[in-house]
Amino acid sequence: MRKLFSMAMAFVAVTVLIPLCAEKPEWELVWTEDFDSGVLDTAVWSKTDRGKPDWQNTQSKNDSCYEFRDGLLILKGIVNPDTSVDPAPYLTGGIWTKDKKAFEPGRFEVRVRLHGAKGAWPAVWLLPYEHEKYEWPMGGELDIMERLNNNHVAYQTVHSNYTQNLGRTANPPQGGTYPIDREGWNVYGVDILPDSIVFHINGQPTLTYPKINGGADGQFPFYIPQYLLIDMQLGGQWVGEVDPADLPVEMEVDWVKYYKKK
Repeated sequence: MRKLFSMAMAFVAVTVLIPLCAEKPEWELVWTEDFDSGVLDTAVWSKTDRGKPDWQNTQSKNDSCYEFRDGLLILKGIVNPDTSVDPAPYLTGGIWTKDKKAFEPGRFEVRVRLHGAKGAWPAVWLLPYEHEKYEWPMGGELDIMERLNNNHVAYQTVHSNYTQNLGRTANPPQGGTYPIDREGWNVYGVDILPDSIVFHINGQPTLTYPKINGGADGQFPFYIPQYLLIDMQLGGQWVGEVDPADLPVEMEVDWVKYYKKK
């Protein structure tokens, strides 16, 4: 999420031949969020705070950025209607489980439909639940899905001290781009295993990031509790300028599923 465009351009689409997800160790569904209640479960979720990074500098708790419709959570990117109250030119909706719900290593799946706009940057991702213990990127970051503008591919990426501070992004590859149904629903997922991170889209494996050399140099910090972030974002160095004529733009979220090994 905090990478620059130049780093993103260095990624290559890498498909690692591994067994299908169903052939991995058996998984048991232990938690689901389906958003059918029509309200945000505040015991689990909060609206994302405003912050300085590109991904966070338009996040807003304004109700105009959130909607429940037909059993879906809708996160929006909009033109700010009143910059006298909030100087940000655009406002975006996002939710996270930060400081509320920790997820032990397991499988995560999120069913999402994206709508395109110039400068749109929706994402689903994970960060260490004990965030005060780790200065980014020491605790790692797992980007389950990022999509730019109205592209027909999604990015899936890992970040760590090894990739970010030491610059070791190619061996093993830290991420890639993978085809999606640009207009339809897609299920984005990741498995956090003791020896690897396995990304998948619509149940098909995309990238495996292995633990190497025992995780030396902060190469594999990921096998720890995580919190989940789902957010619409607009603008920044990576995605580029926003076209206000394309707004509002929506990110529709159907459900979140979390599994543990049986």
